Amino acid sequence: MKRLHVHISVPELNSAIQFYNSMFGEQPTKIKEDYAKWQLDDPFVNFAISTRSEKIGLDHLGLQVTDVDELNAINTRLTESSIDAGEVNDGTCCYAESKKSWSFDTAGIPWENFVTMKDAELFGVDNQHEEANNSACCSGQTPVQKSKSACC
Repeated sequence: MKRLHVHISVPELNSAIQFYNSMFGEQPTKIKEDYAKWQLDDPFVNFAISTRSEKIGLDHLGLQVTDVDELNAINTRLTESSIDAGEVNDGTCCYAESKKSWSFDTAGIPWENFVTMKDAELFGVDNQHEEANNSACCSGQTPVQKSKSACC
């Protein structure tokens, strides 16, 4: 089963948490000093906010799936449609360990497709790229760079 993932970069976390608590009628399922996530069933969405990006607003979209087979199926559909789906790699980002791949839609919006394996204590680090990026989740990279990234 797929769950829509939305990640928004916000300038200040506490006021954003208050806004989204009111919007969803629920408290976050995970809160860190720079990050909050609501794992909602209605609407069926993994909604995350963070203060990690220089660009405020929509950081990226994605699909959270329940297993690697679903993730591979998404990648196969994209690849068969001549869309660079990137490779499925292990990563630690957004305080979670996961397997993921990245692609970009025709408007340039990054899409993170992933399955979460377990929680992590650290936000995550992109160990494979020395250059700094201004996104909460490395979405400023090309699809090829994105697929190799350890960051969400």
